Amino acid sequence: MQILVDADSCPRPAREMILRFSSRLGIKSVFAANRPIPGLPVFETVFFELCPPGEGEADRRILALAKSGDLVITRDLPLAEQLVDAGIAVLDDRGRTFTKENIREQRSIRDFTVGLANNGLDFERTPSYGKKELSLLANSLDRELTRLNRAAVGI
Repeated sequence: MQILVDADSCPRPAREMILRFSSRLGIKSVFAANRPIPGLPVFETVFFELCPPGEGEADRRILALAKSGDLVITRDLPLAEQLVDAGIAVLDDRGRTFTKENIREQRSIRDFTVGLANNGLDFERTPSYGKKELSLLANSLDRELTRLNRAAVGI
């Protein structure tokens, strides 16, 4: 089991939370991004993948690394949809779990709002990242990592 993080857009508090879980549980974490991520320490369980510049390169790297039993953290819904279709567990940095039951709806909403923005209709963006979002992420990480660990050992 490993945690793969789409680190380009992952907020610092979420990265720090993921690092705490990774360190405490001894789970390998891979942070993939198209740019250096400041403040990302490298431990024996933490790795950084600097991907080539270009649209979707970090996503392609995550797709190449992800396998059944892994957990991916991303807010990129097209990437999340591909991962869910491949049977990979996916959370966003706010603790939302993406499943086969909800990913199509989430993707549809995302595509609709992108279409509005492309046509000049402004809308309220995602609210700031705070304690509530971090708490939801911590709860979701705990739940998903426990579930994946139990599945790995056959419980």
